[in-house]
Amino acid sequence: MRLAFVLSLLCIPSGAGGQSPRAANPERPTFATHAYAVAPGYAELEQGLRLEGGAGDATAWDYNLKIGVARQIQFAFFGTGFIHTPAGAGVGDVGVALKLSTSVSPRTTLALSSSVSFPTGDAGAGRGAGRTQGGVLAVASVDAPWKLHVDVNLGPVALGAGASPPRWFHSVGAGVALGRYGLTNELYGFTAGAGESAEWGALGAVTVRPAEWIVVDAGGSVGLWRETPHLLFVGVTTNLGAVFK
Repeated sequence: MRLAFVLSLLCIPSGAGGQSPRAANPERPTFATHAYAVAPGYAELEQGLRLEGGAGDATAWDYNLKIGVARQIQFAFFGTGFIHTPAGAGVGDVGVALKLSTSVSPRTTLALSSSVSFPTGDAGAGRGAGRTQGGVLAVASVDAPWKLHVDVNLGPVALGAGASPPRWFHSVGAGVALGRYGLTNELYGFTAGAGESAEWGALGAVTVRPAEWIVVDAGGSVGLWRETPHLLFVGVTTNLGAVFK
């Protein structure tokens, strides 16, 4: 469920406003999201495998299909297509997200990203939340000197019936491009709320861009607070090209 709300930051740090619409611009592999939107009429598919360690051991395949519906407006379908826990295997929760983006300078872009997830997974088997949930994130993306890119996220998640007090997500991520390769890291956290305890973690990943339209990532996350799980993951983001005009 953590990845169902967030599915992550810009890995190859370059200003999306100057990119080709065919260039992949992933929100994975980190927990945060960047402030950019897919070009109007284009679609981009993110998917990845994750192995979660700790008390709730799980292996899952997550996906996020993003579509640019207008300039600086992005709609997405996300979810967990398959998850295996000690209680069995099946689908997880699914959801939709809307991102509204605006550039405030050549180096800085702001966005508001809202999402709703639906309880399609079996909560009793650890494959879902068991209720409809919403989230709202304020996002800032900045291209800093020395080819450094920074993303900051803040907002309430797990909103819905029984979600009191609200749970807040916050993160700061930074990435740097080295030609076709990239390095990214992130500090992230969830406050206690919505029946869940607080979580804090640190994430690191490497990325490679074999072609303009594809980015591959691999890395892991270390839990820094109590029951925060450790993660290993590998994934790929593919720009599918123009799907409508």
